[in-house]
Amino acid sequence: MQAQGKDRSSPVLNVLRLIIAAGAAGVLSAAIALPAVGGAGVSAKSAMEGLNLKPEELEEPPLPERTVLVDSKGKQFAQFFYENRQSVALDQVAPIMRTALIAIEDFRYYEHGPIDVEGTARALLKNVTSGGVMQGGSSITQQYVKQVLVNAAETDAEKQAAIAPTLSRKLAELRYAMAIERKYTKDQILEKYLNIAYFGAGAHGIQAASKRFFGKPASELNLAQAATLAGAVQNPARTDPDIGPESRERLLARRNVVLDRMAQLSKITPQEAAEAKAKKLGFKDVKVPGGCEESKYPYFCLYVQYEILNNDDFGKNQDERRKLLQRGGLRIKTTIDPKMQEAAEKAIKKYVSTKDKPVASQAMVVPGTGEIKAMAASRKFGGNKKKNEISYNVVADAAHGGGGGFQQGSTAKAYTLAAALEEGLKYEDGFPSPAAFSAARYSSFKDCKGNSVGDPSHEVRNSSEGGAGFKTLQTGTWGSVNTFFLKLEERVGLCKVVKLAKRLGVKRADGGKLGEYETFTLGINEVDPVTIANSYAVFASRGQYCKPLAITEITDRNGKAKQYKPKCSQVMDEEVADAVSGILSGVFTKGTMREVGGIGRDAAGKTGTTDNYMSAWFAGYTPNLSSAVSLGDPRGSSSHKLIGVTIGGRYYPYVYGASISGPIWKQAMLGALKGVEAADFVPVNHDRFGGCSENCAPKPPKKDKKGDGDGPPSDGRGGDQGGGGDPFDPFGQGNQDNGGNGRGRGWPLTGTGLG
Repeated sequence: MQAQGKDRSSPVLNVLRLIIAAGAAGVLSAAIALPAVGGAGVSAKSAMEGLNLKPEELEEPPLPERTVLVDSKGKQFAQFFYENRQSVALDQVAPIMRTALIAIEDFRYYEHGPIDVEGTARALLKNVTSGGVMQGGSSITQQYVKQVLVNAAETDAEKQAAIAPTLSRKLAELRYAMAIERKYTKDQILEKYLNIAYFGAGAHGIQAASKRFFGKPASELNLAQAATLAGAVQNPARTDPDIGPESRERLLARRNVVLDRMAQLSKITPQEAAEAKAKKLGFKDVKVPGGCEESKYPYFCLYVQYEILNNDDFGKNQDERRKLLQRGGLRIKTTIDPKMQEAAEKAIKKYVSTKDKPVASQAMVVPGTGEIKAMAASRKFGGNKKKNEISYNVVADAAHGGGGGFQQGSTAKAYTLAAALEEGLKYEDGFPSPAAFSAARYSSFKDCKGNSVGDPSHEVRNSSEGGAGFKTLQTGTWGSVNTFFLKLEERVGLCKVVKLAKRLGVKRADGGKLGEYETFTLGINEVDPVTIANSYAVFASRGQYCKPLAITEITDRNGKAKQYKPKCSQVMDEEVADAVSGILSGVFTKGTMREVGGIGRDAAGKTGTTDNYMSAWFAGYTPNLSSAVSLGDPRGSSSHKLIGVTIGGRYYPYVYGASISGPIWKQAMLGALKGVEAADFVPVNHDRFGGCSENCAPKPPKKDKKGDGDGPPSDGRGGDQGGGGDPFDPFGQGNQDNGGNGRGRGWPLTGTGLG
């Protein structure tokens, strides 16, 4: 507020007034000598010897502006900010707000130059005689200068220097103010001040303050609200309404001072002032969500955040990129689709509770573009362990804020199938698959460095005799027969399977190298849903791999936009991809998902249950959309297996890929694709790959007491593990496959194998 005084006859005051007036005119260039004044050991001469009141250009770095994330439809779902600020033009601020601020802070603002001579002279006199800065008297221009210096400060020391109570700092402020007034009009300076000022409650700038205090834009402020915000800028630390009742009382009193001042200056009538003073403070305490924890889509928000933090295009290091994200004022348009995201969330919620320790996670990706359309999980994101929240991105890899992932299980068998088709094998090609894979054969598996791999002491089994027998690419896949896929991988070559998986973008969730062992085909590597959904999208897009895409456009604070296009390449022969889809389509009708069923349109997929039931997966796709669902316990899947667990209020003796993950996938895809025209897979080239179309494929064998390893849950044939249990052993266990699958389980007197 303006320092007001009545003594205009003081010689020192008069000299100071002349000094400032001359400086404001730009003609003072010599030192000024004044008689000693005051008893604080400070003389006007010593204070003024360094005066050089010439305009000095002020560097004005861009203000920290919030960055917003919007979905594919343009609706905001998250924001990042260092300071909660939304800069607006002066015509977006209610006229009464401008009037209130000028009345209390600088009522001669439009009449004087960079300095209010009367007010500043008295302030300087008081400060010189007291040995420090005791009064303000700063014009709005000077206040703007101080705010710029504070915002530009990188360290606490620089911030303290910007507000230090010293005469030298005040004189530097005057020189900067002179340059600012030459550079901008009064309205431009007022606009800049309104956008930079701090009002309390974490609100920087008039727009953020108006929304934070009153839940409305600055253009809609009324008299009482404008007076409140005008009063808050003097000492926001004391009048911060977010602190408590005492601070609110001080803010209310300050508001009334502003109203009285406006009436005194005839900006409002005494009656208007009285009516406004009779109103309550009206602080609405509108919380401002920031960061991913308070985002509507926290896991996808994290993914986008790390896309920025890990990209050299946005800064030399993560500190620079984080500053850009928090201060850059970016508008980031993303790929997430609200309808598909909602479908994923609803499906997960139906089968898994937020209170369950095991967590279900799902990602949806568009084949042919790599656009991520949904990322959802059963547990809420956050750091409150008592509320069972999870503090990392369980849907993605470590590079995007995720953890170590879960073992992939039998969803990895699709890569071995694809490699075999690439090598020229046909649908009917196959071989006898034993109940157990002999340890003696492990020497035939070599990694990509030519080293023999495998544990000679380990034996992979299907389950009793049910999984044994001659299997083809089709029947071996539909029954997810472990020993068949080990033999198929042996025939194709472990390295070829690994290299094909890498071409499809498969990588470990923790960023480490893929484990190249004979059980690679059984899914021993820990992965994440985004990676697996995107790898299966290659089959859907007829062999085209696209890097996962979360950002489509970034607009900077100046309105300049940059588009981000899909990055795709052909990594597989189109007809090979079609052939993979042809076989994986049968999983819904002849394989481990038969009990769950399809989605009423062309779809293909694969279940996956890991060794000892450590995790359960389903990955599948249509020509329009690919998706993967994982289920595991983040506390440690090896020590917290999916055995004898209650999930979503339902008890499961054993959890298979088709128990929870499969149904989640089905319901989510039905919702996500509702209203989307169905597309068909390209027919398989049977001249090249043999076999037959879906309609003329051999029918599965009739039910019998012995499981044959090819059937879905609850039908008397083995499930995902490649074999049913012994029908005469009520607790007969199926196979353990070293990370690739779970086990078949024989139910009493039925021989049912769950997949």
